[in-house]
Amino acid sequence: MKTFALTCCSMCLVLGVTASPAFAQQRLGWVYQIDGLAAYQSDADLSDGGEFSASRAFLRTTAMYNLDGGTSVGLSASIGRFDYNFSQANNQPWEDIRDIRISAPVRFRVGNTASVFLSPQIRWDYQSGADASDGRTYGVFAGIAWKLSENLTIGPAFGAFSQLEDDDVDFFPALLVDWDINDRWNLNTGSGIGATQGPGLTLNYALNDTMTLGLSARSERVRFRLDGDGLAPSGIGEDKSIPVVVSFGYNPNPGVSLNVFAGAELDGRLTLDDANGTELSRQSYETAPLVGVAFRARF
Repeated sequence: MKTFALTCCSMCLVLGVTASPAFAQQRLGWVYQIDGLAAYQSDADLSDGGEFSASRAFLRTTAMYNLDGGTSVGLSASIGRFDYNFSQANNQPWEDIRDIRISAPVRFRVGNTASVFLSPQIRWDYQSGADASDGRTYGVFAGIAWKLSENLTIGPAFGAFSQLEDDDVDFFPALLVDWDINDRWNLNTGSGIGATQGPGLTLNYALNDTMTLGLSARSERVRFRLDGDGLAPSGIGEDKSIPVVVSFGYNPNPGVSLNVFAGAELDGRLTLDDANGTELSRQSYETAPLVGVAFRARF
């Protein structure tokens, strides 16, 4: 479902564990991680009348096993809930949306400078009251990155996922990057918990050894199965936007991080399709203010 590119941000994980391609020394054996976020989008005007707000929460657990030579394999599971509140009953396409994901991220080196990241994933995106199986999709997020210098690792990535309504594949490009511009500035692929179309990018400025300021952005597009009631029984809803946030991060030690963020969802659009995938309505929404908090604990 939709959230935010931050340490995440709106703001995959992206899709399993952090997609950062850095070649930093990793602890061998099992590594466990818990991370999550809570966010609130305040009222945004809809082009078809009325307004809506949304609150979102996401929690993810990951277990990774690191081997010699930079290889790691793991399993990640996450659950999210997104509550929409529409002001007009005749323009209320959905309310409570659930998001469940299971992924198996794998990372391995190719030669002395390249690292491959691969994360197959199954998702269930559906409204409360609908069958979870009716909202199931699957796909993969993958990429390769090269360590060009001690300060720069970069490479292409892509995501390819099935669609609810037909046999088409949603394909989108992404970028894996970890660039220490200087001692304080860093540009990297965000962790993107709950992201739908890649992790996005985050520009960080280190205030000191434990605190950072960041600017994050990414593109979001999610489709989910609706229940048997409402404006489109057993239909499909879509929420699309570009969330951009400023964050403050506190990292008291390498295993713990806390981020608070504020920003906006830009170029927002809600689409409603019937059960066959035929579009019934499409409406844009005004720039929506966004605030939230994200955390990560690794042990």
